Amino acid sequence: MVDLKKDYLLMNGADLAYLGDAYYELQIRTYLLSKGITKNKELKEMSTKFVSAHAHKIICAELLKHLTEEEMAIYKRGRNGAPHNRRKNLDYTEYTISSGFEAIIGYLYLAEKWNRLNEIISLAIQIVEGGIK
Repeated sequence: MVDLKKDYLLMNGADLAYLGDAYYELQIRTYLLSKGITKNKELKEMSTKFVSAHAHKIICAELLKHLTEEEMAIYKRGRNGAPHNRRKNLDYTEYTISSGFEAIIGYLYLAEKWNRLNEIISLAIQIVEGGIK
């Protein structure tokens, strides 16, 4: 069995993105519920604004300016490691950008860099909600 907490630096970008996708979606779902949104249809509609390849492209347009050198390297590893067998209805460029974003989240999660992880997720929320120009 692999000790992810120890071997995360060796993980490929797709694996980091796989984990980051799950963690980010959980945080967004928690955020939306904390705002008092409880109707299933509204939750699904709102979550798409935060958790989709298109949303991640919008987030990264601003977020990349705020990344450290190390985080940018992880972003590129995730972006370049995006599988080519994606859903056909996704734009490939958005998909690779999304994979890069998710890889950063997965990396920060495994590295237990909680403050930075929360900072990145908060920044993503602000970007989606129009708080960052």
